[in-house]
This record gives sequence, C-alpha cells and structure tokens, in this order.
Amino acid sequence: MKKTTVNDIVRMKQEARKIPVLTAYSFQVARILDSSGIPLILVGDSAGMVEAGYENTIPVTVDEMIYHTRSVVRGRRSALVVSDMPFASYQVSLVEARKNAARLVKEAGAEAVKLEGGRRISRAISSIVRMGIPVMGHIGLTPQSVHATGGYKVQGRTKADAMTILDDAKALEEAGVFSMVLECVPAALAKEITGSVSIPTIGIGAGPDCDGQVLVVNDMLGLSGPDGVARYVKKYAELESIISGAVREYAREVSEGAYPSKGHSY
Repeated sequence: MKKTTVNDIVRMKQEARKIPVLTAYSFQVARILDSSGIPLILVGDSAGMVEAGYENTIPVTVDEMIYHTRSVVRGRRSALVVSDMPFASYQVSLVEARKNAARLVKEAGAEAVKLEGGRRISRAISSIVRMGIPVMGHIGLTPQSVHATGGYKVQGRTKADAMTILDDAKALEEAGVFSMVLECVPAALAKEITGSVSIPTIGIGAGPDCDGQVLVVNDMLGLSGPDGVARYVKKYAELESIISGAVREYAREVSEGAYPSKGHSY
C-alpha cells in the first residue's frame, strides 16, 4: 500500500477529494482503520477522556501521547499519523514547543503534530515547521482551553467572533500548517474558511463543506458510555451493546461450567 504523506493530504483538497479522518489510540484500532482506507489517523489527546477517564484533556502528558502514538504507528502501514501536542507542551516557550514536538516525532514515530489555537501560538507553529516537522492547526472550540471558554460550546456565532476565527485560520496558514481542524463552528463560517485558505480544513461539528471530517473513533463506534455524544456525532455501530452481550454470555458459561469445553482445552 502506498504511504500517505502530508503532500497527499494537501493534494486531496486540490483535487476536491474529501478527507476521512479518525482518531486512534491503540495498535489494533489503528490496524483496522489503516486497512479500511483511512488516510490520516489522529492520535488525539482525547485519549485522556475516552481511554483514561479524565474529565477533560488538560491532564494528558507528553509521555502519555508518546505511548499512544507509538502504539498507533506500529499498527498502521499507509496512513499518515498526526499526534496531538498536549496542554502546556507548547505554550510555555518556543524551546519547550520544539523539544516536545521533536519527542513526538523521534520517540513516538509521529509524522506530524497538532497544536490548538490561532494567532497566539503562530510563533510556536512557525518554529516547529522550521525544524522540518509538519504541523496541523486546530481552531474554533479548542478543548485544552475549556476553562477559558467556559465549557464545550459552539464558537464563532457572533460576527466579531467569526471574524476572529477567520483571522486565526489565515494566521495558521501563514505560519505554515499543512491543514487545520475546525471544531464546533457554524457551518457557514467553516465554509467561508475552507474557501479562504489553500490548505485542507478538517471539520468536527463544523458542517459538510470542510475538506474532510474527523470523529473520535470511540464515539462513532458506540463506545461513549452513558453520557451520550455531541450532536455532530453519527454512530456507525453500537459496540457497547455487542461487547456487553458477549461478556454476559462468557460470564454465564463460566458460571455454569460450560466454558471451557473439550474443544477449548489441551
């Protein structure tokens, strides 16, 4: 299978081909996504919430991202792997930003990194890009700033807020990102941004006009737990009920002595 590169992702926009993106945090899930044709796998710091049970993404560390990214890299053959830079790994200083980006590439095997924020982090993005590390941007709702934004809310509803996000998108392009995530912004704003930049936009809760879409793999597979999912999530499977049924059947057979049978014994 041909290896997907950053240039391939950019070319997909140029050729008006939509870009399907999913998150992954483990070897086996990455293997399945890759073999199913997903061209870009994002190792999101959402791992902190859906895998470790954190309340938000803020506690996630660089070491945790390295662990998950290594697992994903070992599971994929052709997909481009992008790793999130977690909170405080790039905001403190340019030196820290470069060092942590380098760790994700050198130690974990990521082929690009993702940073949240617009103009305020453009210097960090430019600095990382100059190292030869591709960067994906992320604007709109930025989960690492959840305390500052007052929660998980749609961003850019007012004209002034929409203009700020549009300016952020242009600043990210100037800083050298190869693509950007637009999270939880009105569809009309996402469409305007997509038409205003030459790089791919990847939407999540941003309507149908982005160049690509991304979902948390646990959400789209029905493994989100009892709290439900955001409005923009479409569940393509209900794995929680399937797994629960299998576990109950296993527990019953063990309790009744039906498992293991002769066929499962040496």
